[in-house]
Amino acid sequence: MSNIPGSSARQNSGDNISDDEEQDEPSPNNTSDVENALASFREKWQKELRIGCQDEARFESAKQCKEEDVTEEQQARIAYMQGAELERSGQLYEAIQCYKRAVQLVPDIEFRIDDINIPSIRPNEEEVAEDIKFDEIQEIQTDDENDNEVEERQIPDGALINWIQRKVFKSQVLCSPNYEQRSTHICSLPMEILLYILKWVVSADLDMRSLEMVSMVSRGFYLCARDEEIWKLACSRAWGINCGNPMNIYSSWREMYVKRARLHFNGCYISKTTYLRHGENSFQDQFYRPWHLVAYYRYLRFFPDGLVLMLTTPDEPAQCVTHLKTRISKLPTILKGHYRLKDDKVTIVVQHQEVTVQSSFKRGRNRRNDVMFEGGDKTFHLELQIQSYNTKKHIQLIWTHYAIITKNRNGTESKSSFELVNNRFPPLWFSRVKSYTQESYSPLQ
Repeated sequence: MSNIPGSSARQNSGDNISDDEEQDEPSPNNTSDVENALASFREKWQKELRIGCQDEARFESAKQCKEEDVTEEQQARIAYMQGAELERSGQLYEAIQCYKRAVQLVPDIEFRIDDINIPSIRPNEEEVAEDIKFDEIQEIQTDDENDNEVEERQIPDGALINWIQRKVFKSQVLCSPNYEQRSTHICSLPMEILLYILKWVVSADLDMRSLEMVSMVSRGFYLCARDEEIWKLACSRAWGINCGNPMNIYSSWREMYVKRARLHFNGCYISKTTYLRHGENSFQDQFYRPWHLVAYYRYLRFFPDGLVLMLTTPDEPAQCVTHLKTRISKLPTILKGHYRLKDDKVTIVVQHQEVTVQSSFKRGRNRRNDVMFEGGDKTFHLELQIQSYNTKKHIQLIWTHYAIITKNRNGTESKSSFELVNNRFPPLWFSRVKSYTQESYSPLQ
């Protein structure tokens, strides 16, 4: 019996293979192809192994070089910073181990620590730092968007202070400089120093307008300018013993100062009076009746301590307001007095002492000798009412009473009351004078 290839395989497989099925015999060409593929696979595999070994050797050498480049001081700094991070996270035991390792390398590492020169301790530290920076930028942009949204919609009355307080508390700074500077910025000063500076801004002359201008600088300055102590001192100085308690009518000291009738101190009150005066007829022309248009001004300057200056003159305001800047003036025509403010009425008492000049001549040389002596004293009693005009608060003074009491040299007194006609006694209008608030001589106390 001849040996037929594959016959034994068909016998061992049993009935699973039918007689009609045939097995392909391996040809010499297929065998050579398999051997070639196996040889190429082995060669490729050995090549990959060599490349991997080279990469591993390169990585080890790079790691060794990196460790050699890091000095002991840098290693100590890294260990110290790791300990600080662990301590912040609450892992005290691990933090102590890092601190010990840092102190062993450099005993005074605590005094040499510098965050700028610390090398990266993690391979992806730069990426993490960039992620953190990006997150911070996103938070800032989100805050700005929220701020814009809040500014776009109307804030209810009385809620602006609370909204600004939350913003300032969140940023932890009163203000920040727009440009980098080497000198110390004003935001670095304590709150007590800033409030004391604002008291100098207001000064003893109650320059509250300058305080409001300061509040427009930033949110933090706005809060400082709304300090209740400053406005309480201003109210006490403006009304004195008649100040009272604002909580009965007003919600704050500032609201009381703004809405309650008061006087302005950063300028003077001015009124212009004009009238016609008939002249004398000429002896040549009896039909000609001349007349003159007379115009003069009244000026009133008030000071917070109760002093008032009064001037009546035909000169224009540009020439006279500078003479009323200080409490002591060289012009004899400026009268000094005192005033009292109660509710919306201002009572003013001003004294004027007349001085007369009598001429006499001596015998022999016709020499003239001028003798000056005091005449009668005049006391002016004025009562004015404070009123507002349109949106301007407390800008008018309306005449309600005017009288002059004259004390003669013989001791008698005479009183003259005037009828308050509108064309003879027009209201006094307040006018701000910039030179009155250029200097501050004492803080608000």
